[in-house]
Amino acid sequence: MLTVHKTIGGQMTRLEKPEDGCWINLTYPTEDELARVAEGFHVEPTFLRAALDEEETSRIDTDDEQTLIIIDIPSVEKADAVVYSTIPMGIIVTQNHIITVCLKENPIISDVQNGLVRGVSTAKKTSFILHLLLRVAKYFLQYLKQIDKIYNYMERQLYKSQRNKELIQLLDLEKSLVYFSTSLKANEVTLEKILRGRIVTLYEEDHDLLEDVLIEVRQAIEMTNIYSSIISGLMDAFASVISNNLNVIMKVLTSITILLTVPTIVFSFYGMNMASLPMERFWWFPIVLSIAVIGVIAVILKKKDLF
Repeated sequence: MLTVHKTIGGQMTRLEKPEDGCWINLTYPTEDELARVAEGFHVEPTFLRAALDEEETSRIDTDDEQTLIIIDIPSVEKADAVVYSTIPMGIIVTQNHIITVCLKENPIISDVQNGLVRGVSTAKKTSFILHLLLRVAKYFLQYLKQIDKIYNYMERQLYKSQRNKELIQLLDLEKSLVYFSTSLKANEVTLEKILRGRIVTLYEEDHDLLEDVLIEVRQAIEMTNIYSSIISGLMDAFASVISNNLNVIMKVLTSITILLTVPTIVFSFYGMNMASLPMERFWWFPIVLSIAVIGVIAVILKKKDLF
């Protein structure tokens, strides 16, 4: 899908056709849309297709007239299973336009299109890019807070039931945090390259905004590392608890088996077709004997903490 927007009178306005100083957004573009943009705005086709590769990492590339910035953005893969991932988003800066390319619809682009981001102007290309990057960092932090809430809920559920479902969800969260950590570190490197001002021209007011973006990204990296350590520690702890519970259950079952073996042996002995068995005239003797032996064994097992 191809959309065109421009800041007019301080408001983000959708246009029917491109003009100078506008922002062109491509979301899961068709081959025809890619060809139209490449030909109409003289954009390198490889720049347009770079962000369409899900394995593309955050980087900066430039030629004489265009600059490509690939940034990783957070994405919700499966809302029901709480799995987060990252996808690349391309930002192409030309002399008169800004072009963004992404494989999926995402709230970052939607927020800018709907005018939810203050201070954004398509005429100020560097400022526009930095506001996009700041929005990306804020969504990383927002999703990390959601992961923290989900983790706390599953931790309470694990204390109650210790089911496999919660452990599998913890694995999904751990995988999501690995994606976040890798992408955030790559984004940090890209932002540091921008900070040098060699590739993207930075004006005086842009430095503070870029530093805010870097602070948000570094905070997200720190949060990701903390949550990863917590979840890894929790999973190790519960694995030990489950293993210990299994040992306790096996210990109890073994003790019960030993106790049930006593009456089986006694009644099997008195059930033999033989003469002159001890106390064979008293029918209650095998029962009393079994109870006595079981009592003695139970006391021994209790003292050994095996029952």
